[in-house]
Amino acid sequence: MNKNKAILSVLSALALMSVGFTAQAAKGDQGVDWARYQGISGKWGYAHDKFAICQIGGTVDGWHTYDQDTYKTQVAATIAMGRRAHTYVWWQNVTMRQQADKVLDYFLPRVQTPKQSIVALDVESGQQNTAVVDYALTRIKQAGYTPVLYGYKGYLQSHVDLASLAKKYPLWLAAYPDYNVTTKPNYSFFPSYGNVGIYQFTSTYAAGGLDGDVDLTGITDNGYRNGDASKPVSKPQAVKQGIVADNTPKKDISTGYTVKVNFSARCWASGQCIPSWVKGRMYPVVQTSGDRVLLGGIMSWIKRSDVEILQTAKQATQTSGTYTVKPGDSWWSIANRYGMSMYVLASRNGKTIYSMLHPGDKLTISGQTIAATRTYTVRRGDTLSGISARLGVSVGRLTQTNHISNPNLIFVGQRLSY
Repeated sequence: MNKNKAILSVLSALALMSVGFTAQAAKGDQGVDWARYQGISGKWGYAHDKFAICQIGGTVDGWHTYDQDTYKTQVAATIAMGRRAHTYVWWQNVTMRQQADKVLDYFLPRVQTPKQSIVALDVESGQQNTAVVDYALTRIKQAGYTPVLYGYKGYLQSHVDLASLAKKYPLWLAAYPDYNVTTKPNYSFFPSYGNVGIYQFTSTYAAGGLDGDVDLTGITDNGYRNGDASKPVSKPQAVKQGIVADNTPKKDISTGYTVKVNFSARCWASGQCIPSWVKGRMYPVVQTSGDRVLLGGIMSWIKRSDVEILQTAKQATQTSGTYTVKPGDSWWSIANRYGMSMYVLASRNGKTIYSMLHPGDKLTISGQTIAATRTYTVRRGDTLSGISARLGVSVGRLTQTNHISNPNLIFVGQRLSY
């Protein structure tokens, strides 16, 4: 840690504790923040990521609210992976208390992360009012959450009295010099200010775009006993779903089946009705238990008889040797590629699954490479990017595998291999 980083971290920690928040063991942890663009189960940068801050929704005019339909599933997926989940609200053109009350009256009862967890206001666009932002953050604190103010330093300084707000609430500031893939914070570009709890150091944490954040004070531990994602101080429904998924005995599913929910399916394994928008769509199998499968993204259990396996062919070849880590790789993705357990892979290389991976690292691998052929039939309204997000594969892979010269030209009924 360089001198400037050390000083900034100490000042931030002292300021944070002075307003009633306790810095804990997560200081220095990296994580991500998501909106709907990261999909129903979110997108991680690296295996060492420890937290996600998920957008619940927000307002653009101060009077009308919108929901992010990915919020609950992203929270559940985060908890299921043993990581800490937090919340943020898009906050634009809220200049009166009546507007603040209208927005918070809607969202606060719908927060799906634990009490004491972060509920941040995303203040980066439109008109703002210092007194109203202060009032809203106070309401968040009174509701039992950790209020945080997010934004870009320049914008915040020109639209609110940032100095007065920073004396009362932790800041989550964003600043980055370029849009190159950046895996670690560049503290020479740090937006120096008092009471900075989280630094968003890039919007290209991984190829394709992803916000990367670092916890400077331990604030992302808030809401979780000793920072343990499996021990939230309260359990909203999404957290419960994530904990159940995390604690369910896991069976090796390294072949990575993709399944489609049958249109005739009626109820989840829990007995609740399956929403119509789930039926006919495809999801990866995350876990299996008896006659049930856990579907990735929506993090819900369903009877095996209610899903159709779409993997139509597979061929395994024995492999051994070394693998060079690429940007975006994780212990799970590498192990899955070679038909190995990620625990075995890490152990074979003298590490654990919590050890950091860096592009260029050499790993000893052995196991079976699974070459699977899966197909998807194009439906009306589909786009290649939409299919890519749904299937969890890149547009580049779809175009290459199916010899598509124009990614904007696909046809209803066309069968795509992936």
